[in-house]
Amino acid sequence: MLLSDGSTEQQCILNASPYTIGRLPDRDLILTHPYVSREHAEIVHESDGYYLVDHGSRHGTFVNGQRIDRQRLTSGDSLRFGSLNGPLLQFDIHNDTSSSIRDLLQLAGEKKSDIEKLNWFLEAARRLNNVDAVDQILASLVETTLQLTQVERGYVFLRDEKGEFQLAVGRSSGGDILTDDSTLSHSAIEQASSTAGEFIVTDTLSAETSQRSESMVAQSIRNIICIPLRGRRGIGGAAAEVLGVLYLDDRLKAGTLTQVDTELLQTIATEAAALLENANLARQEEEARRYREELNIAAGIQQGLMAVQIPHLAYASVEARSVACKEIGGDFYDVVATDDALSVVVADVSGKGVSAALLASTLQGLVYSQLLSGQSLAGIAQVCNRYICAKDINKYATMIILRLSRRGTLEYINCGHVMPLLVRQGGVEQLKQTNLPVGLIQNADYDAAMLSLVAEDKVLVVTDGVTEAEDPTGDFYGDARLESAAGKCKTLGELFENVQRYCSGAPATDDCTMLEVRYMCQ
Repeated sequence: MLLSDGSTEQQCILNASPYTIGRLPDRDLILTHPYVSREHAEIVHESDGYYLVDHGSRHGTFVNGQRIDRQRLTSGDSLRFGSLNGPLLQFDIHNDTSSSIRDLLQLAGEKKSDIEKLNWFLEAARRLNNVDAVDQILASLVETTLQLTQVERGYVFLRDEKGEFQLAVGRSSGGDILTDDSTLSHSAIEQASSTAGEFIVTDTLSAETSQRSESMVAQSIRNIICIPLRGRRGIGGAAAEVLGVLYLDDRLKAGTLTQVDTELLQTIATEAAALLENANLARQEEEARRYREELNIAAGIQQGLMAVQIPHLAYASVEARSVACKEIGGDFYDVVATDDALSVVVADVSGKGVSAALLASTLQGLVYSQLLSGQSLAGIAQVCNRYICAKDINKYATMIILRLSRRGTLEYINCGHVMPLLVRQGGVEQLKQTNLPVGLIQNADYDAAMLSLVAEDKVLVVTDGVTEAEDPTGDFYGDARLESAAGKCKTLGELFENVQRYCSGAPATDDCTMLEVRYMCQ
């Protein structure tokens, strides 16, 4: 198991049942997080697997973002303690990769043939391959290759995102860890990465003077073997990408390859590249899994922050719907009731995904606090605008705030948003007063407008995910269709279903939020 707590990570071995977790010093896993209880939880092994059991902790235990009392665990589960942001324990019952690889090497020594030994090791290593075992597998690959080729030093270099080779693993024939690559022939590494051959063998004494690099002469390197580790060929037979280089050298003796040695290097050139490619795929899959998990946790946090408690008032009612087109979105709405008025806000942050959701959550908190303290609508818009502009995050937001008094006076401010609709018995009209979105211009001015409502008047506010909802042919729902449906639909639920019928199953391209305020009477 891998424990991540802030900036530190450590391996944890599940060596007892029950395996106790908490703040007390006698726990098998001691967590010092302030929200972790003294006897927080335990992992127990039963006949059908491992179970995580919460011990009545105050702040809870979570598996994959869901709070639990007792949960059966499977490999890959993410365990959090104290909160959704508390210490993270990645559960894996097959995590002792280093000992498994040591066992592989011992068993490999029982094989009769060098080629059989290497093939067997590589095949077994691929079966073990996962993100936690990559470094161990590469180290074991170098150690095994050194044993079979009988050279002095071995290294694996991996190509980074910039295309440069970075040292990943280095070992001496005596088993020492090598971290300095300054004494190697980097020209041989570059040559291996650009050649079409399977490997390069250089006897520096017999080579022509022009072929000897300065590092070969300066370091007295006698024998060099460089093996490019290539991925699978691209589409249409395109040249395979060089993922890394296996570098071997010797400062004592020249290389005299036998037929077995040649077969050995050919095997390394093909099989080690496949091993490395599988390792990269495993790492990418693990990163994608962790990203999805963090996204699910973020979605849960956002849903919690945006879980609006709509008040029950004698003079007004509020109904709202909001659906994100991704796991987390940039739309939000909120409702605040004070002694003398009902206030609502609907906002849409530019962009989608995590960055939009972060700003939406921050903006929601800012607007909520301003509404609760009774600030003017124009003042709230100016504060939000200054805040976003000051952060210089290349984001902006459209926003509408409504404030309805008991007497039916409606004050509203529109900051670049889709124009709200006033729905009355006599028809539907747009409320056309508008301002710039917040976050575009530092010193923008904002003005509110006012009107009076009578009983059963409604104000409908939507985000552009509604008006720009597309049918299967790509046509927008549009303002005219929205006005028509708003006048006919009795409830917000009917209007929402009307939009869904229009889309006919076409995937949403933007977050979709609707909010309706109905004035009842004075």
